[in-house]
Amino acid sequence: MKSDHFTVIAFYEFKKIKSKFIKYKKQFNNFCNEKNIRGTVILSPEGINGAVAGLDDSINELILFLNKLNFNKTEIKYSYTKIMPFYKLKIKLKEEIVPFANKVKNPGKTGKFIKAKDWNNLIKDDSVLVIDVRNKYETKIGRFKNSVDPKTHNFIEFNNFIESELSKNKDQNIAMYCTGGIRCEKASAYMLQEGFKNIYQLEGGILKYLEEIDQKNTLWEDECFVFDNRVSVKHDLSTGSYELCKGCKNPISSDDKKSEKYEIGVSCPNCFNQRSKDQKHKSRERQKQIELFKEKGHSYAYDILNTNQYKKY
Repeated sequence: MKSDHFTVIAFYEFKKIKSKFIKYKKQFNNFCNEKNIRGTVILSPEGINGAVAGLDDSINELILFLNKLNFNKTEIKYSYTKIMPFYKLKIKLKEEIVPFANKVKNPGKTGKFIKAKDWNNLIKDDSVLVIDVRNKYETKIGRFKNSVDPKTHNFIEFNNFIESELSKNKDQNIAMYCTGGIRCEKASAYMLQEGFKNIYQLEGGILKYLEEIDQKNTLWEDECFVFDNRVSVKHDLSTGSYELCKGCKNPISSDDKKSEKYEIGVSCPNCFNQRSKDQKHKSRERQKQIELFKEKGHSYAYDILNTNQYKKY
């Protein structure tokens, strides 16, 4: 990959690390700051979950660093971008690496992993119920053909969907997918715990599927939401066409931006009627400051940086 690109990795591993995760916070913080890596790393007693970006050599060294800490079965997805997709580094300590109200007793006991190359054949089977485990702001910009959208606002709500909509399907073949695979691991572990029999999950999630499956053979429709400043990626994992509304943090399309309810940095059709006058006023003031910094050529917290600019930081 050319040196004018950043390497972005999304990674996770369920691994019982008990109290070590507290010690790891300082180690990750020191390492990532030294290597000029930005993004988010979540540590908990049950493992690690992260999405970070940096120059190629730095990311390669981070993977070696993970191995030194005995994270040696880490699920890693790669993509590349010319613009740094994170504003800063955040190392967080949490009870769970993906929150599910502590309902899963054994996150290591999960559904059967289906590799990307075998996924199409599975979900083409009419007897298989295909479930999108992501939230509705993600599903609205892309999903697999004929998949069920649970219309959740957050992952914890997926538990309610299981109880209300899936509990009668405990013997059915159920195939689940999410962005990188971690939510499916947690959900499938819970479902097996609750008596479901035939649970399958896309190994490595949508990102691995887009990485490995040629576009002419794809069953994926539209773009995939990602949790960084790119907002979405296309099938070739290049930066997508969506932006993030600064008012409500929802993805917005080019059509949304044509709406009279859209105001850059302030609101979009999703939040125009929900935001108060005071909230909109504060957002306008913030946007004015950003525009002023840009006009004067000054750097600011939300700078969009290419690799040459980033190397100067």
